[in-house]
Amino acid sequence: PTAEVPVTNMYRDEILPPGSLPIYHVAYTPCWRREKMSAGKETRGLKRGHQFDKVEMVKFVEPETSMEELEKLVDNAEDVCRRLGIPHRVVQMCTGDLSFSAAIKYDVEVWAPGVREWLEVSSCSNFKDFQARRANIRYRPAPGARPHYVHTLNGSGLALPRTMIAILENYQQKDGSIVVPEVLRPYMDGISVIR
Repeated sequence: PTAEVPVTNMYRDEILPPGSLPIYHVAYTPCWRREKMSAGKETRGLKRGHQFDKVEMVKFVEPETSMEELEKLVDNAEDVCRRLGIPHRVVQMCTGDLSFSAAIKYDVEVWAPGVREWLEVSSCSNFKDFQARRANIRYRPAPGARPHYVHTLNGSGLALPRTMIAILENYQQKDGSIVVPEVLRPYMDGISVIR
């Protein structure tokens, strides 16, 4: 699991006061995955690593705003791709690809020309009141009003290994050098090309 689990449980059995929503959290965690396939090149390396680091964005919102908040969550992840200048797309997942708790999910994918495929770098889900009911997280819309369940959403910031693949492959020059995306140059001491 990602940071979504402990962040959601920070509010377990709480009734949030009027005016406290939306609540936004960001958390950085190492993540691990068990592979369904135990052999083959797809289970090793940067493209599908066993361990990776991830930034998770978690939101607690009023039901009336949860779909709008999902769009903002997707835009937050997509904005990083835009700033990096890497080709990307947003895919709405079919119900067969949703977790049992998600009501709707979008994946942000980046183009990796070296492997000629789209790689998922972010997954943004709206759980509506599913997680809130399990964790008993409610809010009062007005003083003295009956409590209602919040809606919870989460999305990953970009998965670092796959984002690096997209940067390296999309910015590689014929001579093998890598042009550093302009937005990253201040963090690279002004280096514009890696040779």
